[in-house]
Amino acid sequence: MSFSDLFDSGFKKRNEDHFASIVRVAMSDGVITDKEKAFLDRLATRLDISELDYKEILENYKGHPVNAPHSYDERLGRLYDLSRMVWADDIEGPNQHWLLEKLCVGLGFHTQNVKYIADKALGLAYDKVDADTFIEEMKNMNK
Repeated sequence: MSFSDLFDSGFKKRNEDHFASIVRVAMSDGVITDKEKAFLDRLATRLDISELDYKEILENYKGHPVNAPHSYDERLGRLYDLSRMVWADDIEGPNQHWLLEKLCVGLGFHTQNVKYIADKALGLAYDKVDADTFIEEMKNMNK
C-alpha cells in the first residue's frame, strides 16, 4: 500500500496541485534546469505523483489551481518541507539558495524578504530542527 492510499482523493489532488505550483515556479524563467528537473523528480516521488500524472502536470501545469497556503503557519510548514528537501538533495551553494528563493516566492513570501527567509530556512535545515522549532524560529527571526 502506498502512502497516498491512506488518504482520500482530495489529498492526492492537493499534492498534485502543490506539485504543479512548484513546476510553475520552476518554469517562471521559461526553462527547467537539470538541477530543477532532478529536484522535481524527487519531489514527485515524495508526493506519490504517478509517472503519468507527472508528465501531464509538466505539460499542463497552468491548468492546476494555485493552492497557496492560507495561513502563515501553513506557509511555514510547506517551507519547512521544501527547505529540508532542497538541503537533502545536495544542491550546492548558490543553486541551493536560488532554488529555495524561487520556492519562497511561490509560497507567497514577499520578494524583498526571500533572501533572508531562504538563509534562515537553510540554516535550520542544516541544523536538522523539527517542524515546531523551525516554525518558531522563522516567526522570531527578526527579534
